[in-house]
Amino acid sequence: MHIPDGFIAPQFYLPAYVVTGGAWLWAARGLKQRLNEETIPRLAVITALAYVIGMVMLPLPGGSTGHLVGIAMLAMLFGVRLAFLAYSLVLLLQALLFGAGGITALPVNAFAVGLVGAAVMTLCMGLRGERNPLPFLAAGTFLAVVIPALLIALVLGIQPSIAHRDDGTPLFFPFGPEVAVPAILLPHLIIGGVEALLTLAVWRYAKTRGWLV
Repeated sequence: MHIPDGFIAPQFYLPAYVVTGGAWLWAARGLKQRLNEETIPRLAVITALAYVIGMVMLPLPGGSTGHLVGIAMLAMLFGVRLAFLAYSLVLLLQALLFGAGGITALPVNAFAVGLVGAAVMTLCMGLRGERNPLPFLAAGTFLAVVIPALLIALVLGIQPSIAHRDDGTPLFFPFGPEVAVPAILLPHLIIGGVEALLTLAVWRYAKTRGWLV
């Protein structure tokens, strides 16, 4: 799902840095109070797992990639703000160390996958009440993959209309939403189902360890 450098126009990624930068500041507020001797090792382990599964990438048509994400399990265990910060770090390290995703595209990737994905998962889990959490866990994980994929596809799809030559030739991402949306979204319908199984396994492990409230 990572967007590489060269696919997002400056007219888009510069404002995206402003918006996502504000979200990073919001997420970092009170960070010291939310981290303790128990939370830090757990967060490190799950963040590392998200990093590893995110490096197994399947190239998709149109310049993006498909892969498991891990944002749902981060949000499930640590909430929106910690999940967003942790996944932003994952994206930054993947971009710097392996060229997976780009620095110019970092705010788009972080906002769509890290913030929106975590918020969707948290919302779904919050709806469960006293009911069986498993359907909400599966639905939240699925949507935390599919909705960010749709957002990224739309961001890519509008690039030809944002930056192009006088003759209409796109300067950055070359395909409109009619190509980008199905090419990116459809594979992530399968990825979302696979990730739901992974998140369920993490949930069961976390439950046995007493990590869940």
